Amino acid sequence: MCIASQIRHALALAVNETLCNKIREAFAGVTLGNGIGLQQAQGIDLYEDEAACARYRASDEREDWTRIPVSELNRCNSSLSFFDAEGMRFHLPAYLIADLQGTYSFGMAFCLTQPHDYARYFRLLSDIQRKVVREFLLHISEESDYEFDRPHILRALDEYWIDPC
Repeated sequence: MCIASQIRHALALAVNETLCNKIREAFAGVTLGNGIGLQQAQGIDLYEDEAACARYRASDEREDWTRIPVSELNRCNSSLSFFDAEGMRFHLPAYLIADLQGTYSFGMAFCLTQPHDYARYFRLLSDIQRKVVREFLLHISEESDYEFDRPHILRALDEYWIDPC
């Protein structure tokens, strides 16, 4: 790897880590509350009955989203479509950080750019949380991995993820 490539790579890692820290700060102390949990959302996705979903919920992390293993985020990638607003607020930072660190296998653009889902999923985010999500989207809009999502990301930034400040 040439020196210029090494420098670009080091800068990209630093930017990602800075953004990860902003996400950690913005979502510090967020708990699941009465929201839909990661495993519970999988039960909903599988059309499980109420009793089965309750069993799944019993195994869900509720207090500290940083304790959710990335392997579980990857295994439960469809949960993003089945969270309620509380569940999304709790799990979103874990998914965003995993994506920035390159350990989330599915990418976050789709979840954050579908206009019919905004009110359902993101209505409980604070201004600071919305701002950091906007920063995440701005960041990935420049990434080659998100080249095909770029038009959707830019539209979402203009229509929903508007800077709250």
